[in-house]
Amino acid sequence: MEEFFLKNYHKERLPETIVDFLKINGAHGEGGGQIIRSAIALSCITKQPIHIENIRKNRKVPGIRPQHLTAIAILQKISNAKVIGAKIGSTELKFIPNSIESLELVEDVGTAGSISLILQVLIPVIAISQKKLNLTIKGGTDVLWNPTIDYTQHVLWEAYSRMGIKFSLELTKRGYYPKGGGEVCLQVCPSHLKSVSFTKRTTNNVRLICTFSKIPEKKIKGQIEEIKKELTNKNFVVEVEIKNQEAVDSGASLLIYSIDENSIIGVDALFDKKTQRFNIEFDKFVNSLAIDNNLADMLVVPASLVNEKTTFQVREITKHLETNLFVTSKITGCKYGIGKINEGFEIIIEGISDSSIKQ
Repeated sequence: MEEFFLKNYHKERLPETIVDFLKINGAHGEGGGQIIRSAIALSCITKQPIHIENIRKNRKVPGIRPQHLTAIAILQKISNAKVIGAKIGSTELKFIPNSIESLELVEDVGTAGSISLILQVLIPVIAISQKKLNLTIKGGTDVLWNPTIDYTQHVLWEAYSRMGIKFSLELTKRGYYPKGGGEVCLQVCPSHLKSVSFTKRTTNNVRLICTFSKIPEKKIKGQIEEIKKELTNKNFVVEVEIKNQEAVDSGASLLIYSIDENSIIGVDALFDKKTQRFNIEFDKFVNSLAIDNNLADMLVVPASLVNEKTTFQVREITKHLETNLFVTSKITGCKYGIGKINEGFEIIIEGISDSSIKQ
């Protein structure tokens, strides 16, 4: 732990107080934005001040990016936090949370910064802390290398609802790269966490959702027909929904997902304007065991705070998942284990519940 003297100034000067920071190496593991998101979320919930160093140090563009900054700024408002180093390009951040409040907010990420990544941070913090949030946020709804808003609305919503986390999402406008301009309305309610177990997919029913803007409908439908045929050939029963939704920029987004009692699996993709195709990773959908790789990352934070064991099976242990397990256990003190099974790996997270959730 690092001790730090913090001076508070209001109408009168308050006494200096010692802040006991938990230091986190932002270059650990995959060394990306996931460390920032998980660390500040858990800092708010547990009231543990954190000091993140080497933020995205080994990336082509190191330091805090706009979508990280927006998430930090919103959590600063929600938790009445004191923050040092919150600026674009900063490789060091100190975050000192206070009491979390229920709020109504309007925020703008700017350009096409990912709304979905920001919601990943906000939803657990508000719900687990027994507060409410009404948020209208503008930015990118469908951004390369980030979960699409449809993934958040259908896949993440299903998983979080089973864990007791209550939120609703309304998409009012799509926003593709580079101009963004999308808008989402989020409502989060006080929630009580519970453990979950995802062991094996048993359904062959699949839902495919495609939205597009300013791209010929014939081209989109032709692509979707090819994808549907490929899934059908792998013995999936496919339900298709195609929607033309106006956006500032041209673009198209695709989500393929399946849900049953013991599994939630989704993959998404954007339309590549150079190749004129969706870069969908079929193998990751077809071969997933119980949850997909992206969802595995997103379950770690709430699972660390359930006073029971959460279990899920994945095909592979990604760097993102490994890093998130490490950072989360460091902040909360939760225990986790990774076991090898025939087709992949089983993850067990034993959370610590009320000892870390501070009102």
